[in-house]
Amino acid sequence: MNHAQEPDQAHRGRPGAPEPVTLSEQDRAILDVEREWWRYAGAKDTVIRERLALSGRDYYRALNRIVDHDAALDHDPLLVRRLRRQRVARQRQRSARRLDRRE
Repeated sequence: MNHAQEPDQAHRGRPGAPEPVTLSEQDRAILDVEREWWRYAGAKDTVIRERLALSGRDYYRALNRIVDHDAALDHDPLLVRRLRRQRVARQRQRSARRLDRRE
């Protein structure tokens, strides 16, 4: 498997491969909130609770799961690519901090 492929693309077209993931209304709403939360009055956590009825923890868990799917990339490519880049950057920062502590 080419590691540069998106998670859902790795199995496309292969016999017995899982069906492509589609986004639910909730998934699309989460992406929409992430893209537009700053337009609403109040803190981001307040917007999340009011618009989605989710805790911040549940919101970020769902968002992290959603951005791994090609359907999310189809829904909002700029947002999903940005979120993926930010996640990789955070992972690298955590790894660097761990390495610094060991030295």
